[in-house]
Amino acid sequence: MILSLFRKNTATDAVYGVYRSIVAQSRQPVFYAEWGVPDTVTGRFDMISLHMALVFRRLRAQSKDFSQAVFDLFFKDMDRSLREMGAGDLGVPKKIQKMGNLFFGLLAAINDAMDRNDREALIGVISRNIFEGGDRENASRLADYALSQDKVLAGQPVSAITAGTVNFGTAA
Repeated sequence: MILSLFRKNTATDAVYGVYRSIVAQSRQPVFYAEWGVPDTVTGRFDMISLHMALVFRRLRAQSKDFSQAVFDLFFKDMDRSLREMGAGDLGVPKKIQKMGNLFFGLLAAINDAMDRNDREALIGVISRNIFEGGDRENASRLADYALSQDKVLAGQPVSAITAGTVNFGTAA
């Protein structure tokens, strides 16, 4: 913990800009009010993770340092949030580690399904990770949304994203 005080801060204005865009998109009311994503701490973490995974797909192999800086900021924010909710100092690192494992599992599963252009596999990933294995209808809706966002993000230059501008399409 004390060593993190001496670690170089990699969160530039561009990193903050992308992270703010990810968080703003993940808070769209349609996800919670119409598409059945649980409006809970876990549901919101899942939606931020989904949008981060989509951005990381766009940046993979081209900007690993930038992706790492966004990831670091995300988990710094999660650490702060857990502490604000009253999680004890001893429990926070374990919770953050578990959240990191969940994120990387989601990222790998999404990449695998999308790389194979396998919509059914993507529905399964979303159903398991966001809807706890149920709600196939809303998982299907969210999978279609993810596929469309993947195309929207593919049309954006990596240089624009790493400069701090990422634009998502509408969630409809």
